[in-house]
Parts: sequence; C-alpha cells; structure tokens
Amino acid sequence: MTKTTAAQANMGLITAIVAVATIGGLLFGYDSGAVNGTQAGLKSAYGLDDAGLGFTVGSLLIGCTIGAFLAGRLADMIGRRNVMMLSAVLFLIGALIQGFAPSQPVFVIARIMGGMAVGAASVLSPAYISEVAPANIRGRMTTVQQIMIITGLTAAFVVNYYLAQSAGSSTSGFWLGLEAWRWMYLMQAAPAAVFLVALLFIPESPRYLVSKGRDEEAMQVLTSLFGADTAATKLVEIRNSFSADHRPRLSDLIDPTKGGVRGIVWAGLLLAVFQQLVGINVIFYYGATLWQLAGFTENDALLINIGSGVVSILACFVTVLLVDKIGRKPLLMAGSLGMAATLFTMVFAFSQGSLDADGQLVLSPQMGMLAVIAANIYVIFFNVSWGPVMWVMLGEMFPNQIRGSALAVAGFAQWGSNYLIAQTFPIMATGLGLTVTYSFYAVCAAISFFLVRAFIKETAGRELEEMEG
Repeated sequence: MTKTTAAQANMGLITAIVAVATIGGLLFGYDSGAVNGTQAGLKSAYGLDDAGLGFTVGSLLIGCTIGAFLAGRLADMIGRRNVMMLSAVLFLIGALIQGFAPSQPVFVIARIMGGMAVGAASVLSPAYISEVAPANIRGRMTTVQQIMIITGLTAAFVVNYYLAQSAGSSTSGFWLGLEAWRWMYLMQAAPAAVFLVALLFIPESPRYLVSKGRDEEAMQVLTSLFGADTAATKLVEIRNSFSADHRPRLSDLIDPTKGGVRGIVWAGLLLAVFQQLVGINVIFYYGATLWQLAGFTENDALLINIGSGVVSILACFVTVLLVDKIGRKPLLMAGSLGMAATLFTMVFAFSQGSLDADGQLVLSPQMGMLAVIAANIYVIFFNVSWGPVMWVMLGEMFPNQIRGSALAVAGFAQWGSNYLIAQTFPIMATGLGLTVTYSFYAVCAAISFFLVRAFIKETAGRELEEMEG
C-alpha cells in the first residue's frame, strides 16, 4: 500500500481545494445561526404562534435530513463536486427566497431548500477532503470543516447583532425598506455565491472518477496532487478497492457473507447518533437561557454567545494539532469523559434550584454561574472531540465501495437525531425538568465512552484503500 504524505503532495493545490470545500462548512454554520434574532420578525410578519414558530424554524432540520441522505447517493451517481455545486445553488436560492418570502409556507419551503444544502454540505465536504488529502494530515485538513462551521455560526451572530443594532431592532425597516430580520437571511447569499464560483476551479474526487471508469481523468487529478510516480501506483490501488462487477450501490451496505448491515456502517451510525444524544445542540440553542439564569441581560447573553463561538473555534485548533498525532479514538474517548463530567455538574447545579410562581427554574447566583461555566467547558470538550472528529471519521472510515451509500444513511441518522433532540428538549424540560433532562444527556455521554472503546477502530494515518467493511 502506497502511503501518500504531505511531503510528496502539492500542498498549495490541496490547501486551495480544502479552502474551497470548507466554504460549505461556513454556510452550514451560517445557515444554522442566521435564525437567531429573527424570531420576532417571523412571528410578526406571518402571524405565528409559538408552535408555528417552532415548526418554521425547525423546518431547516427536516431539509438537512433529506439533503444528507440524498447527497451520499447522488455523490456516487454524479460526483462529489457536482453535488456540492448543487448544494451551493440551493443555498443561494433558499437565502433569497427566505429574505423576500411573502408568506410562511413560502418561507418554510425555502428553509427546507436551505436545509437540504446544509445536509449535503455536512457530509460531502469532509468526505471530499478525505479523498484528496494525504493520509498523514487528512485529519487536520478535515477538522478545518468544523472550524468553518463554528466560524459561520459566529459570523451569523455578529451580522445579526450588527443589523439589529443598526436598524434599531430586528423588526425595524433597514436597507431598501426591508426589515432587518429579512436581511439576516439575505446575507447568506453572498458566501453561497462565492462557494458556487469557487467550486468551478477545483477538480472532481479521483476516487469518484475511478468508480466511474474515468481512469485517465483520475490519473490527471492524482498527478496534480501527488506527482506522476505516486499517482500511477495510487490509481491501481483505488481501482482494486472497488468491486469489479458493479458500481457502488445502497445494497453494498449489507455484508455479503454474514448478512445484515455491515459492522462498519453500524459504527458510523453510532458516531452519528451519539454526537446528538450528548445534547450539544440543546446547549447551542438554549445557551442564552443559562446566561440569563446567571443574572445577565438578554443583550449581554447575545454578546456572550459570540464570545463562546470564538472559544469554540480556538478549541477546534487544538484538534488540528492533535487529531493526526494521537488519533481519532483517544480524542473521542477523552471528549466523552469530559462531556459527561461537565453535564453532571450542570445537573447538580439545576438540582439546587427552585421554581418561581410561573414554574420557571430559578438558580442562586453561585449555582447559575456554576451551570454556565460547566456548559462552556462542555462546549470546549465537544469541539475538541466529537464535534470535528465525528465528521473526520465519517469522511474516511468507510471503504471506497460503500462510502457514498454509508454517508447517506449516517448523514440521515445524524440530522434525524438532531431534529429529535431539538424538538423533544422543550417537552422534556417542561415535563421532566432540567435536572432529569440533562441527566439523560450526561448518561448518553458516559455511554458513548464505552461504545467508542468497544466498536470504533482507529483510522489515523491509514489510506482510504485500507479501510475495512
């Protein structure tokens, strides 16, 4: 097996390719964060009650689930780059329609379109990077995706804050007579257009080209990446990793000898689902509530969220330094333990609170601050481990023959779990209380440690052609 290393590679070209591919991550984060600060405008413009607002906002995740599933299969049919270009078009159109939508049904359709683009980018950007990067730096290159996701999320917070402050409020008129909240969605069009144009200048994945029998084109791409000598050997290894009798298909996920779903697919599903069961998006979506429990104003909570985003970005840089040196599995296990400890600390803080006349949890200043500090340390642990490493592993852990199909089901499971957690949190928090609710997430974090130790195999430094099903 030929080991491709950074020393052999055209790092200028690879860096450019990674930079373009991770714009999809930026859009992923930006679209997810853009909704913050627009709720008042949505309720006012479309006459929504709380249930209608929840569905309107959450419809993005429905699109994400659909997009993640379709993208994996489409990537095997028409190529990784072409599907990313399609997602860029959906980003662009969805942003414009959301900004100008005259009614709630039109807005929801556009939001689902944007979600499909988010779902597609979430699974294809790391997979594409894994298929062009040298094995010894593949982890840190793919981790840039998570940095860009959080950068996009933070950028949305900053832009929304600027627009609301400049207009006076999110519902006040601004440029061209449109309310500020509409511009919060329209601003997504700029990076989407950049993504679409930039994709025209990067090559298709050589693994996809070989899967379609386009060996000459694959050879050209591999030569530009690694040089002619390495490319010739690598081309043969890639070709040998595909089944000779058929192209990649969904049925490849079934083990031909034992029957049932392949073990590696179950491992991918484990990673995809438990990344959400540890409750990270509850922290992202409802973190401002914790700050207000600790005594901060709503405006201060928004500014603190921006600071938390910056801290999260810095945490991902730790992953860049470690993911190829100590491996993926140790980072996942350390993250599981850290998240479990901090979540149980939050459970303790919540258990010391009392309910006011309206049934809302009230914490003492000391317990409120303990909960906030624990929440932010939890976010750091997540962004050093499960945040980026899950996407790294999903992009590289599957054999070439089943990568597209496995990404389809893993992406569907990841976004489906995201949707369920986001939708059930208010119900659990109201019916069971924050102590029980966060205990569930803490237990899941603890369980994830043992599951990773038992079922996840290390992929650091291994060529994609070495991955076993």
